[in-house]
Amino acid sequence: MPGGYPASPLRTRAQADRDRPMTSGSGGELLSVDEMYAADRLAVERGVAEIELMEAAGGAVTREITRRWARRPVTVLCGPGNNGGDGFVIARLLAGAGWPVTVGMLGKPDALEGAARVNAGRWGGEVHPLSTALLDEAGIVVDALFGAGLARPLAGTPLEIVRVLDGLEVPCVAVDVPSGVDGNSGLVLGAAPRADVTVTFFRRKPGHLLLPGRMHAGETVVADIGIPDAVLDEIRPQAWANRPGLWYDMFRWPHFADHKYTRGHALIVGGAAMTGAARLAARAARRVGAGLVTVAGNPDCLSACSADAPGLLTLPFATAEEFDGILDDDRKNAVLVGPGNGVNRTTHDVTLAAAARGRSLVVDADALTVFEAEPRELFAAVKNTSCVMTPHAGEFSRLFRIRGDKLARARSAAEISGAVMLLKGADTVVAAPDGRAAINDNAPPELATAGSGDVLAGLVAGLMAQGMPPFEAACAGAWLHGAAAREFGPGLIAEDICDTLPGVLAALRRNAARRGG
Repeated sequence: MPGGYPASPLRTRAQADRDRPMTSGSGGELLSVDEMYAADRLAVERGVAEIELMEAAGGAVTREITRRWARRPVTVLCGPGNNGGDGFVIARLLAGAGWPVTVGMLGKPDALEGAARVNAGRWGGEVHPLSTALLDEAGIVVDALFGAGLARPLAGTPLEIVRVLDGLEVPCVAVDVPSGVDGNSGLVLGAAPRADVTVTFFRRKPGHLLLPGRMHAGETVVADIGIPDAVLDEIRPQAWANRPGLWYDMFRWPHFADHKYTRGHALIVGGAAMTGAARLAARAARRVGAGLVTVAGNPDCLSACSADAPGLLTLPFATAEEFDGILDDDRKNAVLVGPGNGVNRTTHDVTLAAAARGRSLVVDADALTVFEAEPRELFAAVKNTSCVMTPHAGEFSRLFRIRGDKLARARSAAEISGAVMLLKGADTVVAAPDGRAAINDNAPPELATAGSGDVLAGLVAGLMAQGMPPFEAACAGAWLHGAAAREFGPGLIAEDICDTLPGVLAALRRNAARRGG
């Protein structure tokens, strides 16, 4: 390793590859690149000078460096815009604290404008042309080349530097986002370094949470640089990191006056071929608080569903008409259809029957795929229901011919379908037809196990049965799913998610009580 300096004491690059999101600071709002530009502008209009914002940004990055690592040579890579200006502040502050600093720049300092040009002048030291040779003696590299608004793939010397840097065991600190990561989408434009720490300002951007950007950001620190929170009232952001604060006020805890019917009755459609799917979904719905849960399905499969769950109800049906008769009991107020149901006419007809009754509805798995040939039929059916669709990437592509990044695709699909979209993955996105969206970042890799999606669908159905609106139920279900999996850890199977959930719920309630919620 150049210079013989130890790797970051907090995270090695291999640990970062496990994609354990780590974040500190600030609120849950996510700002697009344009919204962040607006926040900067509004702060200036309220009397915060641009030079003060840049000084605070550079100071925040400097503090994160000095609290993590012992003094060593630092190479600061500056770009041709405000990110480069931040880099010059960092270089000056580190040098003033006695750190050996080398500055390389893409372009010339006299080509900078505004506060960036002022801070380049304040540096006072040598500015080297950007080259891979600047990495030779670096003990830490500060990536201040390009910010979140980069519009084209890295090329030339910046691309060479990123490729060399990722082959070195040198800690990398990114300013705003790792260069090459699109702040809106998390997509990597050509290449991007894998930072140990990314320091961003005021609020995170979607690209800090969406893959693959999240894997490149390492630990993300949100620094207060003096932008007033009041600017959010004008910006009115519509995207959030999925946190309990987003939905906790609508979470239904049991009260003394409750009985099983006031806590909702979830109806889960079971399939004969894969009975485990309905069993997992039912267990999740019960664990999350639904007062009653019934699995309805082919008579041949129901004994397997109730064998190890004496509190689970079952009802037989063989045709969609018989299923519609089950819905005559309007206490069955939330329906989950799809897990293990099979791609067949019965699944198609049962989904439409449930939608026609106007019950809260979760459409998952086979109930999505069965409409591949005519998705508009499904969209028309759920138009006037409280509906959540829970596709993984393959199921999503069968229903929607939408291009773009994950957040944009989920929002478009929600608008087209009229349903809340829970687009699953390590970076699950929940999007509502009105444009609201949340990105989930607490899902550990252990969730890549059979049946975990059935559990998630059951959690959402159980929450909707208790009266949670579809967007909040989808967000809460996704967060609880991830939190339980993280709590259990290695060796997780789908059943463990349900059985770990009570502890997660207890901690959630304790934390809310401490905050006065």
